[in-house]
Amino acid sequence: MGRFLLRILDRLEEILIASLMAAATLLIFVAVVHRYGTGVPFLYPYFIQLHISWAQELCIYMFVWMAKFGAAYGVRTGIHVGVDVLVNYLSPAHRKPVVLFSLLCGVLFTAVIGTMGLKFVMELYETGQVTADLEAPRWIVFSAIPAGSYLMCFRFLQVAWAFWKTGELPHHDESRVEGVEIDQTPDAQPPSPAGAAR
Repeated sequence: MGRFLLRILDRLEEILIASLMAAATLLIFVAVVHRYGTGVPFLYPYFIQLHISWAQELCIYMFVWMAKFGAAYGVRTGIHVGVDVLVNYLSPAHRKPVVLFSLLCGVLFTAVIGTMGLKFVMELYETGQVTADLEAPRWIVFSAIPAGSYLMCFRFLQVAWAFWKTGELPHHDESRVEGVEIDQTPDAQPPSPAGAAR
């Protein structure tokens, strides 16, 4: 049951990140077309009626949400950059506590950021502030801070627990592209060029 719920969480995380990225990209494209379209005389009467001044603000907020949840995804998949030169020189017996300590520091840091972010969001909720262009409640926008930080904290705990049990960290293979399988069989001899001497 636990693994099933984790798979659902993993999938929701990926869908949210991909959806935000696609929506932000599409919105930026529309905003650019609108901006340049208003400069074309015969399109001006049509484009000037479209009010999308809010697009830039919405894109910024979508990228913030994407970055916060993308950071949690990075912890889960092991794609964050890490400086492990000194750690790799340690023996396996000494390496394990150092790695666990660094993961628990990540847990502590993200828990603190999440708690401070939650306090900030609650203050925004009480004051009823809204954003400049969208006039959306600011507490909804800034909810990305506690939500993303707590998810990242959970991912650090998840990685730490897996490392404690197996000694393995999530690893991202830069040479592999998901969905692309490369045949590992030895290459066949290239055919000899036409007309070559035998």
